[in-house]
Amino acid sequence: MPTPKYKRILVKLSGEALMGKQGYGISPEMIDYISGEIRSVYDLGVQIALVIGGGNIFRGAAATSYGMARAVADHIGMLATVINSIALQDALEKRGIQTRVQSAIEMRAIAEPYILRRAIRHLEKGRVVIFAAGTGNPYFTTDTAAALRAQEIRAEVLVKATKVDGIYDTDPLVNPKAKQIPSVTYLEVLRRQLKVMDSTAISVAMDNLLPIIVFNITVKGNLRRAVCGEKIGSCVKELSNSA
Repeated sequence: MPTPKYKRILVKLSGEALMGKQGYGISPEMIDYISGEIRSVYDLGVQIALVIGGGNIFRGAAATSYGMARAVADHIGMLATVINSIALQDALEKRGIQTRVQSAIEMRAIAEPYILRRAIRHLEKGRVVIFAAGTGNPYFTTDTAAALRAQEIRAEVLVKATKVDGIYDTDPLVNPKAKQIPSVTYLEVLRRQLKVMDSTAISVAMDNLLPIIVFNITVKGNLRRAVCGEKIGSCVKELSNSA
């Protein structure tokens, strides 16, 4: 069995990753596949936390474009992340993994409130923890929530699971000549406005020297490879950081 490089990780999943080939919602096949990928890392003894976006159900940016107040749109988006979190919890528990959903917006009937010490205790007991509802505040993305939660739980790495192979100089879905960037510093991401995570998330990671690995989750085994330290995707870090 391979040896993991990291003992505690936070995985950031986009809501769109749960759609699979659908144009909306949650694909049963995709959520089962993702739960299997998480199980493969869980079996290595790695402590796993997750943050999931809500773009497969509701996109606040689109709603604000036709006149909805930003705070209202963001709160609806937070609720979408709770839906995704509960769905992934169900898929993980069907694979025998004890899972807890902690929501930044209190809704005790379906999720625990976010309490840092309790979250760390869950991780120490071998439970997967899913952080839902972003930071609980409008104007902050789930990228920022992922960077914040990763730092709070003292995760060793933030793993961003996407539909592309890593970080590119331009959008590879638009420009077929886009070039992949294997490694880049936080400041370079901000300076070049590379589409990795929003600037607030990158700033949080930079201030705390939290490495970010970006890779394609749809390639089977990639999550396990990233956790075991194989060179896949792209990495955001300081040059002196060997992660």
